[in-house]
Amino acid sequence: MEQKEDDFSKETENEASMNQKSSKAQKTSSKKSKSKTESNTTPDEGAQARFSRIKLFEKVMKKSLENFIELASFNRFTSTFRPLYKRNPQRMENIYKQFIEELQRAIQNDITRLLEEGRLESKLNELDKLEDAAKDKTDPAWRPSGVPEQDLCSFLMPYYQKQEAYMRLELKKIQAENASLAEKVLAGRELLSQTEHRISATVEDWKVSVTEFEKLASALSTNVVDV
Repeated sequence: MEQKEDDFSKETENEASMNQKSSKAQKTSSKKSKSKTESNTTPDEGAQARFSRIKLFEKVMKKSLENFIELASFNRFTSTFRPLYKRNPQRMENIYKQFIEELQRAIQNDITRLLEEGRLESKLNELDKLEDAAKDKTDPAWRPSGVPEQDLCSFLMPYYQKQEAYMRLELKKIQAENASLAEKVLAGRELLSQTEHRISATVEDWKVSVTEFEKLASALSTNVVDV
C-alpha cells in the first residue's frame, strides 16, 4: 500500500513538473510575443497605455487572475481528490481543465460586473482627464500642513472669498437696478405733476368760460325783458 502511494506521489509530481514546464514555456512565448508587440508600438502609444488607468486596472486584474490560477495547480487539485485521480487520471485531468475554465470565466464575469456597476471605466477616465488638465497648471498643489484649523481655513477661505465677490457683484447689480427704477419713478411723478397742472389749468379755463357764459346769458335775458 505504501509502495503504491509512493508511486502515485511520484506520478503526480512528474505530471505537476510537466505542467509547470509547459506553463513556463507558454509564459516565455507570451512574453516574447508581448515584447515584439511592445517594440512595434510607438512611444506615444506606450505613454498612452502607461498613463491610462483603465488599462492599468485591466492589466492588474489579469495578472492577479493568472497568479490565482497558478495557485490552483493540478498537483493540489489531484492531492485533494487523490482517490478519484487514482481511479481515472484522464477524467480528473479533464475535470480540472473544466474547473479552471469555469473559474476563470466566473472571475472575469465578476470583474466585468464590477466595472459596469461601479462605472469604474468612466471614473478612471475622468481621473486621466483631471491629471492631463493638472499638467498645464503651474501653481503648486495643495498639501495639508498638519494643523486642522489652518487646513480648514485654507480650504474654506477661497470659497468664502468667491462668495463675497459674487455677493458684491450682485449687490452692484441690484443697486444699479434700484437707481434705474428710482429714475423711472421720478420721471413718472414729474409727468403726473405736469398732467395735474394741465388739468388744473383746463379746469380754471373752463370755470372762467362758464362764468363769462353766465354773464352773457344774464345780459341777454335782461335785454329781452326790456324789449
